[in-house]
Amino acid sequence: MSEVKTTPPGETAAAVVTQKQDPHEAAKTQKVVTPEYMFLEAPRTKEFITGSEAAKEAIRRSNVDLAVAYPITPQSETMQLVGVLYGEGYVKEYYRGEEEVGVMAAIAGGSRAGVRCYTATAGPGTLRGLEGIASWPGHRLPAVAMFTCRVVNAPLAIQPDNIEVAYLLNCGMIVFHAENQQDMFDFTMAGFIISEKNDVTLPVGVCCDGFFVTHARGYVRMQDRGIKLPPREPWRGAVPVLDAENPPARLSRDAPVQKSNFMAYNIHAVWQQEVWAAVERSRKYINKYMGGLLTAENVEGADAIIVASGSAAAQSREAVRLCKEKGLKVGLIKVRSLRPFPTQELRALCGNAKLIVVPEFNYVGWLAKEVATAIYGYSKAKIIGGPRVYGGQSMPVELILDEIESGLTGKKSTNVAMSQVMGGSVNPDDVAQFMRSI
Repeated sequence: MSEVKTTPPGETAAAVVTQKQDPHEAAKTQKVVTPEYMFLEAPRTKEFITGSEAAKEAIRRSNVDLAVAYPITPQSETMQLVGVLYGEGYVKEYYRGEEEVGVMAAIAGGSRAGVRCYTATAGPGTLRGLEGIASWPGHRLPAVAMFTCRVVNAPLAIQPDNIEVAYLLNCGMIVFHAENQQDMFDFTMAGFIISEKNDVTLPVGVCCDGFFVTHARGYVRMQDRGIKLPPREPWRGAVPVLDAENPPARLSRDAPVQKSNFMAYNIHAVWQQEVWAAVERSRKYINKYMGGLLTAENVEGADAIIVASGSAAAQSREAVRLCKEKGLKVGLIKVRSLRPFPTQELRALCGNAKLIVVPEFNYVGWLAKEVATAIYGYSKAKIIGGPRVYGGQSMPVELILDEIESGLTGKKSTNVAMSQVMGGSVNPDDVAQFMRSI
């Protein structure tokens, strides 16, 4: 912190007054701009930063009221950097929770009170806080949470593995999957605005594959730090804040609900339908502020298409390049939004493909199941649910390349079990097993 020493008129040099620079000065001069200007018009400059630093810079520009932290690798650095922003005045309130259950409860309380909230967790922390996280959509609580995915299974490890995304997909929140540092920056900022739209009013989860994104550096194009998003206007939300006379807050206190099973079941069922309808309504805002639920490269006329999300998209892009050198027509679809899922977009893009390969950084193949469900009956392509690596292993591009070559020639793969393949000339029993696993 710089110090300015002055000698007032009439004072001797010994009577020096020390004036300290205001650490919040830069934050106080930030200018509020519209989301349209921030995302679509504002000039950007490029910096070479880590994913954690990209998240920090997104929060700097997002006008966040409350951030609650609890350390768990690999997100600890991110929330530490958000703490630095608090010290600089860019975040209004910040503290460390007692554990993940308390953190998620505090985020719920802050959001319910009408302020813009942010937190981050990872792996076992995600699962520990999942009860609270899964309650956010039903309570219609807008907030943004970052999930820096890592191993959750025993034996304990801290390496990248995005199996925890499978636990987030069906709780009613909007879920994005970032490939790189640029996605972390863009998805986080857009998440706040999408989350708070009146016809959405839901939490947003921004996932990435830990370490591959959080601790690695990449180029990120960012708007000037002197501008920020408009503040949250809670009165615009679908549910009034802290209002015990309106659902869903009223449900647990309403005597008729407690006394009538039919009423309880009916109200809950209707509200679940509304939550998922709100997820669907977010599509137009994702298209507007993020440029779509997916991106497609070299798909037109391709014999094979790789469908990937997160870090697997980067490996897949290199596989596409190698395939081109071999004379193979291969395209790439990068899924950016997992909830809502780009079902219609996939059907339109995959209709003429002969082969679809879905590489993943997890054991269960949650993305392959989503893709197979989305395009079932709309594509005659053979779908290979793999290759898959997990437990922190990296994915050699050659694994993807092998699945493409073997899939197009009919050669049996040595990396993917037959139970992970459907379509084409596959044993019907194996297809049945695949469909049962969806």
